[in-house]
Amino acid sequence: MNFLVNPFFVTAFALVIIIAFLIINILREYQRGVVFFLGRFQTVKGPGLVIIVPPIQQMVRVDLRTRVLDVPTQDVISRDNVSVKVNAVVYYRVVDPEKAIIQVEQFHEATSQLAQTTLRSVLGQHELDEMLAEREKLNNDIQHILDKQTDAWGIKVANVEIKHVDLDESMVRAIARQAEAERMRRAKVISAEGELQASYKLTEAAGVLRGQPDSITLRYLQTMMDMSHERNQTIFFPFPIEMLKAAQKWGSDDKATDE
Repeated sequence: MNFLVNPFFVTAFALVIIIAFLIINILREYQRGVVFFLGRFQTVKGPGLVIIVPPIQQMVRVDLRTRVLDVPTQDVISRDNVSVKVNAVVYYRVVDPEKAIIQVEQFHEATSQLAQTTLRSVLGQHELDEMLAEREKLNNDIQHILDKQTDAWGIKVANVEIKHVDLDESMVRAIARQAEAERMRRAKVISAEGELQASYKLTEAAGVLRGQPDSITLRYLQTMMDMSHERNQTIFFPFPIEMLKAAQKWGSDDKATDE
């Protein structure tokens, strides 16, 4: 059986399909559509099914997901005149699609350029030691400045992380020498503090021994026992301090008599 197809219905059906394809838009959960009516901002639509009537209406899609912006390596001169190379990563997202489309031409490129200039400006106000030791504080400072400046573009800067601070070889050697000198200084300070504490303890021990003469003899015997366990050829004999004092007194008396 042969069926006759009316060309008019075929054309009309094809036209309906084309029109439906042009006016029906489906936006995902993380997308929004900025709609313009005859060139003027009308509304923000989405997600879901969105009907747009061309050519009197146009829609620009905006992704609301967090974007990762890799800031290229920047040459930075620190406050103490040290040249370093620094790169970073910025995490941001669009919170106001209307501003992101109307207030700036290309918000991703604009954010990238602003991040580069801000990175150089902030790090240039700090010394090298601060760049290496206070990275978390610098990250917060850069994030705060970027977030404040991009607020007019409808962008929220969530986080900034400095990835690398690269130094030339001569500066690396200088920092290594400085670190070694600091370790030696700390070792000497600790040794001096130990000797000072030991002198206090020896003074206390001398006071105790002075109050108990018999303990001095016991200390002599203990010292000789300790020395006997060592392999040496030297023999020590304890000499009572009282005899030494008596000898000194006798010598002084004889000298006075002679005079």
